[in-house]
Amino acid sequence: MSFSPGKEPSLHLSAGGTAFGRGKTAKEIWKNRHYYILLLPALLFFILFHYVPMAGIILAFKDFSYAKGIFGSEWVGLEHFNRLFGSNSFYEVLANTLIISFYRLAFVFVAPIIFAMLLNELRNVKFKRTVQTISYLPHFISWVVLGGIVMELLSPTRGIVNYFIQLFGFEPIYFLSSSEHFRSVLIVSDIWQSVGWGSIIYLAAIAGINPDQYESASIDGATRWQMAVKITIPSILPTIVILFIFQLGGIMHAGFDQIFNLYNPSVYKVADIIDTYVYRIGLVNLEYDYTTAVGLFKNVVGFILVILANIVTGRIREGEYRLW
Repeated sequence: MSFSPGKEPSLHLSAGGTAFGRGKTAKEIWKNRHYYILLLPALLFFILFHYVPMAGIILAFKDFSYAKGIFGSEWVGLEHFNRLFGSNSFYEVLANTLIISFYRLAFVFVAPIIFAMLLNELRNVKFKRTVQTISYLPHFISWVVLGGIVMELLSPTRGIVNYFIQLFGFEPIYFLSSSEHFRSVLIVSDIWQSVGWGSIIYLAAIAGINPDQYESASIDGATRWQMAVKITIPSILPTIVILFIFQLGGIMHAGFDQIFNLYNPSVYKVADIIDTYVYRIGLVNLEYDYTTAVGLFKNVVGFILVILANIVTGRIREGEYRLW
């Protein structure tokens, strides 16, 4: 460390200083070794199921042969991508994926925020906890089961929804076979399944707001609506932005489990997304090389969207809302 008159002291690191830094880091890791041990299963999960399979990306550039294997198959370069971008059916699938994903951003992403704010306004603790518990339950039920429940509720012959429709003198609606209604069914059922669980993080963010702000606003004569708009929303905005970036990164994942358990050939035109397209072409028709190219395209687009969203949000309020 060197000092000079009128200047702040400056610190010059030498090789020894760097070694000291490394030694200090090693000591910190050893000190907190129990936490790192707890972290190991999660790290192993991501390494084994997210990073190791990335070696299979090479399939997108090969004419896969079972006899020759992945690395022995013939290299075809961008042939699968040329087929991909030259296929009219792919553009229809891509459009469906984007449309359904934007619907999810507009409605499914916003629903937990509104639900959390409404729960926060409840003063009866027992009623609040009951509502929370009931709203969480669908999250823990597989879409295989939820899909069956939705089918029964919307059945044109025995479903309760069509029962009330006919009660008012209207004809029954074939919701799951109608191109006009199928996307609405997807969004409403997705909100039902995810709104309770998704509200947890927003409730936690709201709980961290200083109560003095609400007391001061109440003394000044602010209504509950004004306090929600002027205090609650700005306070949880960083959380909303971070989760929005995550959601935007998964915009090419329009919900395979849900759609696969609800759709049928009569609504392929509006419901067939990239994931269901990959399932049919890859696993049913066994075209692994082509569907690897489709999956690679989808993930690259998602990665670019995350980067762009982070850059855009980083320009707001001096990078306060940036993810990294």
